[in-house]
Amino acid sequence: MRKLRALFAAAAAAAAVAAAAPASAKPPREQSPVPRDLLAGLDFDLSDARAVAAAEAHPLGSLQNPVRVGGPEGERAYLARLRCADGSAPRIGSRGPAGVGAYGSIVSAYRIDCGAAAPGAAQVVMDMYHSEHAERRAPAGFIFR
Repeated sequence: MRKLRALFAAAAAAAAVAAAAPASAKPPREQSPVPRDLLAGLDFDLSDARAVAAAEAHPLGSLQNPVRVGGPEGERAYLARLRCADGSAPRIGSRGPAGVGAYGSIVSAYRIDCGAAAPGAAQVVMDMYHSEHAERRAPAGFIFR
């Protein structure tokens, strides 16, 4: 619990510094290493085989087993390849916070709707702090193209 509090404190401090810096001094948006560096500094091992094995006991795309992707670009790429059971592209809702996932990092949830096609409406939780992982599976009821 102390590590989690320290993580949030460090993230808040990093956000305050970034907000105070002039716009020209901000790092490029697509390659911000700050969250991964914070987690590594707090001894969170995002590729820990035990954490992956424990997560696999839960449905892919849940809080207990979020889809692992690399950054916002990875989220978009994953969602672009996701298909409803009938092969049609689902309607992707907005991204929202979902709390702390199975790997100790902040995760996001997307509302995904296939309309009348299976699986209907669903929520998919994603953890974007896994640039080393390329998920090739789809959550239950979906197809990954």
